[in-house]
Amino acid sequence: MRGEGGRSAPAERDDLVLVGEFGRAHGLKGEVRLKSHTGDPQAIAGYRPLIASNGKSFSLRNVRTAPGAAPDLLIAIVDGVTTREASEALNRVQLYVERDKLPPPDEEDEFLLADLIGLAVHNEAGEIIGTVVDVPNYGGGDLLEIAPTQKGPTALLPFTKAFVPNVDLAGKRIVANPPDDLFEPAKSAPDSEDEA
Repeated sequence: MRGEGGRSAPAERDDLVLVGEFGRAHGLKGEVRLKSHTGDPQAIAGYRPLIASNGKSFSLRNVRTAPGAAPDLLIAIVDGVTTREASEALNRVQLYVERDKLPPPDEEDEFLLADLIGLAVHNEAGEIIGTVVDVPNYGGGDLLEIAPTQKGPTALLPFTKAFVPNVDLAGKRIVANPPDDLFEPAKSAPDSEDEA
């Protein structure tokens, strides 16, 4: 299952989907690092305008993969940004695009990640076990961060067919096949002692 786009939009607009976030400046001529959340990372350059969390609009003139990095980390040239100081000011600025400018998912099991947040998570017996609060990806694939129905810390579940056999966006629910100890705290590894 592959997600497209990110998380929730600025509070004043519910028609926006997070597609990227600027990082630190790159070089002296206004280039900036960019983390792309689109399925094809370089496709972010084709969306116009990109709406920042502060309300400003941006257009990307050119993007390329950052050297030695993951494919979703890019170096971008932003229209109107020509100095290192201007690119430094963009650090941590999130970029959104209007939902209707995004292409529909190509396949039945592809979703906008923003649409998964807030869905109730049921186990296969039909019991509600929690709610999706985020869809992070730390490099090994998308994860569902689930807040339990009872108080307690959230848990991460791989967003794969094995763990998440059914997503019903219309019904606002996910059917999951979580491990029994999903919400149990991690156990520390036993101390190993070398015996001579």
